[in-house]
Amino acid sequence: MVLPVTSKVNSKGHLEIGGCDAVELVKEHGTPLFVMDEETIRGQCRAYMAAFASKIDDFEVIYASKAFIAVAMCRLAQEEGLSLDVMSGGELYTAIKAGFPIAKAFFHGNNKTPAELNLALEHGVGRIVVDGFHELELLDKIAAEKGMTQDILLRITPGIKPQTHNFIQTGQLDSKFGFGLQDGLAMSAVKKARTLGNINLKGIHAHIGSKIFEIGSFA
Repeated sequence: MVLPVTSKVNSKGHLEIGGCDAVELVKEHGTPLFVMDEETIRGQCRAYMAAFASKIDDFEVIYASKAFIAVAMCRLAQEEGLSLDVMSGGELYTAIKAGFPIAKAFFHGNNKTPAELNLALEHGVGRIVVDGFHELELLDKIAAEKGMTQDILLRITPGIKPQTHNFIQTGQLDSKFGFGLQDGLAMSAVKKARTLGNINLKGIHAHIGSKIFEIGSFA
């Protein structure tokens, strides 16, 4: 476990984070209590930005809001130059309330509702990551009703099973996410997207899992 960079044990023998006594925080707010250290978070954001900037000019670092989402976190990500990955109408709503530039938001999820897609289009979401044929047709219909064209990415299942827990593997052949590459569904989705008048296919997306132990899976 990595402690926040501002962590220390104070003169009372209490854990202190960002100058705040953790015991006093618990007295005020109760438990369970999540304490986020702004300095640590900003440091991680800057490390990612610097790492990519050292290798390439055209890049985008995207914060996965499913890790932790709040108005303050959205604003912090914006200030550090990150884009935002949202997975639900609630996360998108939080970004909107924070004043985050929604054109820099990517809307993921394999079961988006019509209400969520409407919310995304009404606020100008940058990319919708489409996860199935039904969503592809539904999104085209909603965009047509609004007289607009929506940029999308297609989520592809590449057939890669990384070294991690079975419950957080998402790139293998039997994954419930995305269009299969090896079974031809990915190509069918590309062809379908190109026939739809209110869809603008900008690229593809793949996510093979979380907490991956061997970087060879990414290669």
